[in-house]
Amino acid sequence: SGLTPGDSWAATAHVPALRALPAYEIVAVSSSSLASATAAAAALGIPRAFGDVASLAADPSVDLVAITVKVPHHHTLVSAALEAGKMVYCEWPLGNGLQEAIAMADRAKALGIRTIVGLQARASPVIRYVRDLVRDGYLGKVLSTTLVGSGRVWGPSINARNQYLYDRTNGATLLSIPFGHTIDALCSCLGEFRDVSATLAMRRESYLVLETQQEFPMAADDQVMVNGILESGVAVAVHYRGGICRGTNLRWEINGTEGDLEITAPTGHAQMSELTLRGGHNGDVGLSELAIPAHYRLTPPEITGQAVNVAEVYAEFAKGDAATYPVADFAAAVVRHRLLDAIERSAASGRRVAL
Repeated sequence: SGLTPGDSWAATAHVPALRALPAYEIVAVSSSSLASATAAAAALGIPRAFGDVASLAADPSVDLVAITVKVPHHHTLVSAALEAGKMVYCEWPLGNGLQEAIAMADRAKALGIRTIVGLQARASPVIRYVRDLVRDGYLGKVLSTTLVGSGRVWGPSINARNQYLYDRTNGATLLSIPFGHTIDALCSCLGEFRDVSATLAMRRESYLVLETQQEFPMAADDQVMVNGILESGVAVAVHYRGGICRGTNLRWEINGTEGDLEITAPTGHAQMSELTLRGGHNGDVGLSELAIPAHYRLTPPEITGQAVNVAEVYAEFAKGDAATYPVADFAAAVVRHRLLDAIERSAASGRRVAL
């Protein structure tokens, strides 16, 4: 649901991923209207079109429903798919806030339905390799980790289609999207937070809509600063800023007693960026690029760009209990939503918050 031909996330990531994987077939599409769904189906060669998710989910040929619409609509559409008894892949954030996420996760569990949440950064072959390097002692004892990223959005201007991102009440923010995806990758490698202290700031007063050149007041934070301690005792410092920086747009460093790792990318969205890994340990005098062993990638080489990590998620999900790297499900989404909620509560109160 939510497939628009062209540059939409579903068209650039989900469709090429699914079409390259023999375990899947795209059999239907739904949209906000039957006309737009029919147009999308015709453009992309999809057999059936529906004007709403409930009708799509009722189709007996549909096993898994992918929800790729804006965050405020997730709860309604996910609920419709779950009530039809269908497996669900919902993009991240799962809900517009913690309570929606809990409600969807609880309902899926009660119905015994398998789910996926689109926290695909943890499925990146680079992130998988980093997780194993940490586990296998490349760094020795991990001491600290530092992450700096840029959101690309939440800067001085935006196109009209994505203007909703500049209103925090829609649940699609600098904190929830680029920070949320990347911090999930961090936690998948180093473990969960024990406590956090956070500052959220809105430094830009306004932004420009490109098509109309009209200015609007900023209504979403463009600075996210978090420090905390992981359950393992690792010290964490993170700063995400809106827009694009002329210098660093993603640098994540992990420091240990025996080595260091550095992950970089052209944007702060680890879930969709090409990641570069550098490392050094023991007697190394600096960092050098580390090649990712081939077995960390499970999908065909013809899948490229933004589709890679999404394809890795779909490929693992198709394996069921035999998955090498179990995918993030709705229960995992609640864990991440609890972290974001703790960060928001810390920023609002000025106090450290335990998880």
